[in-house]
Amino acid sequence: MNASAPRSFKYYDLIMAAFVCVLLCSNLIGAAKAAQLTLPVIGTVTFGADLFFFPISYIFGDILTEVYGYGRDRRVVWAGFGALVFSAFMAFVVVHLPPAQNDFMAAYQPHLDAVFGNTWRIVAGSMIAFACGSFANSFVLAKMKIATQGRFLWARIVGSTIVGQLVDTGVFFLIAFYGIWPNDQLFAVIVTQYLFKTIWEAVMYPATAKVVAFLKRAEGEDHYDRDTNFNPFSIRV
Repeated sequence: MNASAPRSFKYYDLIMAAFVCVLLCSNLIGAAKAAQLTLPVIGTVTFGADLFFFPISYIFGDILTEVYGYGRDRRVVWAGFGALVFSAFMAFVVVHLPPAQNDFMAAYQPHLDAVFGNTWRIVAGSMIAFACGSFANSFVLAKMKIATQGRFLWARIVGSTIVGQLVDTGVFFLIAFYGIWPNDQLFAVIVTQYLFKTIWEAVMYPATAKVVAFLKRAEGEDHYDRDTNFNPFSIRV
């Protein structure tokens, strides 16, 4: 057997598929809806309906980096980015194809435009923010793992989330809505989204830790990125 052949893992491909699924569903199903909840003490809060689901993609990123390393997580991020590009292209084509001339399509086409006819700024903001935030999240976690010699998983998960979600949330809303929304409203939404996403991932830490422990045992892998090329545009492991 060739010693330089890449390792084969039991669950890596499944996690990649789940990651891409969560990412696409979050952007296609939840991003277009603004939801409201009335919370104790805080009051009424408005947020994107994908708020409870998009952070799951960051949990997958934490798991991938912690178990398989930055390089293998980088491949998954690019797979997700490619899926977002294709979904945006397909949505554009489907929305702009001339609809059939019948009563059903006359009523259906405006709804299709409303859900999938996102402006170029929202599409660009979503894709750029995802890539920047995901790579920042993975980079911080990988570096913290070396610095802590593999200890304090909770600190690595929370620390990488704080950085990754800050980059993701800030980049998305600035690209998508700067100059459209009033600056004070834009800042308030960024802060709300950022806090909720970060808290949500912190709450999910016990489940994340259990998955990480299971995968490390099942795969026989606990990667340390000591000699890793952290160039986000490389696809080599």
